[in-house]
Amino acid sequence: MISTTTRNTTAVELRQVSLQYPDGQNPDGSPRTFTALDQVNFTATKGELTALVGESGSGKSSLLSVIGALVKPTSGSVEVGGINVPDLNDAQQAQLRRETVGLIFQQPNLLSSLVVRDQLLVTDHLRGLRGKALKQRKTRADELLEVVGLHDMADRKIHALSGGQRQRVNIARALMGTPQVLLADEPTSALDQSRSHDIMQLLKTLTQEFSVATVVVTHDRGLVKYADQQVTLSDGQVVRPNAQLPLKTR
Repeated sequence: MISTTTRNTTAVELRQVSLQYPDGQNPDGSPRTFTALDQVNFTATKGELTALVGESGSGKSSLLSVIGALVKPTSGSVEVGGINVPDLNDAQQAQLRRETVGLIFQQPNLLSSLVVRDQLLVTDHLRGLRGKALKQRKTRADELLEVVGLHDMADRKIHALSGGQRQRVNIARALMGTPQVLLADEPTSALDQSRSHDIMQLLKTLTQEFSVATVVVTHDRGLVKYADQQVTLSDGQVVRPNAQLPLKTR
């Protein structure tokens, strides 16, 4: 049985977070900056799924990158799993990504040479597990594949899987490190409508079962119904923070 963590506790908290990038020069020669995030406040709770929505360029992916310790904010406080992320050095941020945050990318980025089970085990290899300790993790990999509906495909190569099945492998892989936070950037953009709803329902179920705080960037407003809260970004600012949504089912 795969263990879960405590629900209804804050796993992500951003306070007054701004993110600026260099953007050339002004006519007078002074440096110009582009503001991707502007004084953003944001929270995500274990056991709940947050839908992050907004127009292209609104700052959704930037916010996800800040939470995932992929980009350091210009100012503000970022706490993930109770850890103040901006205070970490590069090695510590990499460790946070390996152990506390599960990343689900738009494209699964799976390795064609590996069978499905090994797609999950390679993440433990990156965490430093070797030999007997790594072999013992096969049980967890198989449990996760069963949870995402792929229990009979552990020994198949990736080319034998559909797009929806590959994304399920991607999700299972993100859970191998027992994360407190799952971050998903447009996880359904390459799928048809039916499979998109299936993936969102799966993420909703896993969010509750594993008591993780899940943040999903989506452009499809029809998928927001699976979320516990919707946060809308516009020009780098939160325009609808932490709006609680009624629980809906398909």
